[in-house]
Amino acid sequence: MNEDIDSQTSPLLDHIVELRNRLMYSVAAVFVVFCVCYFFAEYIYSFLVQPLANILTETGDNRRLIYTALHEAFFTYIKVSFWAAMFVSFPFIAMQFWKFVAPGLYKNEKKALAPYLVLSPILFFAGGALVYYFIFPLAWKFFLSFESVGAAGGLPIQLEAKVNEYLSLVMRLIFAFGLSFQLPIVLTLLARAGITTSVGLAAKRKYALVMVFAAAAILTPPDIISQIGLAIPIIILYEISIIAVRSVEKKKAEAEDEDEEEIVEETDFNDA
Repeated sequence: MNEDIDSQTSPLLDHIVELRNRLMYSVAAVFVVFCVCYFFAEYIYSFLVQPLANILTETGDNRRLIYTALHEAFFTYIKVSFWAAMFVSFPFIAMQFWKFVAPGLYKNEKKALAPYLVLSPILFFAGGALVYYFIFPLAWKFFLSFESVGAAGGLPIQLEAKVNEYLSLVMRLIFAFGLSFQLPIVLTLLARAGITTSVGLAAKRKYALVMVFAAAAILTPPDIISQIGLAIPIIILYEISIIAVRSVEKKKAEAEDEDEEEIVEETDFNDA
C-alpha cells in the first residue's frame, strides 16, 4: 500500500520540481533582459513617445513631457524596462511552457498546440503595431484638438503631458489591442475542446458585436477613435475565427472518419 502511494507521489513531485525549474528559468530570463532594457530605457520610451512628438513637431511648438514627483521618471523607466523585457522574453517563456507540457501530450496534441505558440506573439505584435502606427496618431490629434489659445482675458489650455501618465495610456492601448488579437486563437482552441462551434459563433454574431463595442469602451480611453479602432479589428477577427473554427471542425471530422474506417477494416480482417 505504501509502495503504491510512493509511486503516485513521486511523479507529482517530479512535475512540481520541473515546473519550479521552468519558472526559475523564465524569471531569470526576464531579469537578464530587464537589465539590458533598463540600459536602453530612454530610447525605448522615446520610441513610444514618437507618435506624439511627430504631431507636436507638425504644429511647430516647442513641447516637452513633465514629471511632478522626484521618483516619477525613475519608476517610469522601470516600467518601460519591465514591459519591454516581458515582450522580448515571451518566446523563451513560451518555449519553457512547451517543454513543461509537451511530455504529457500525444503526438497529435503536440501538432495541434505548437502553431498557437508561434501565432500568439505574432498576433500580439500585429495588434501593437496597429495601435502604434494607426491609432496613436489619430487619437493624439483628437486629444490635442481640445487645446485652445483662450478667449480675451482668459487663459490658454495647453497639454503638459506627464511621463508616467503617457506610458500608462500607451501600454494600456498596446496590451488591449495585443490581447484582443488573440481572439482567433482562443476560439479555435475552444473549438478543438468541443466547447464552441462555428454554427454557434455565427448564430451569436449580433451579441458578439454588442460585447465587442462594450469591451472597446472599457479597454480604451473615452474617445470614439480608439474605441472604433479596437472594435473593427476585433469584429474582423471574429469573422476570421468562424472560418478557422470551420476548418478545425472539418479536419476533426476527417480524422474521425479515418478512425472509423480503420476500425471497420480491422473488424473485417478479424472476421475473415
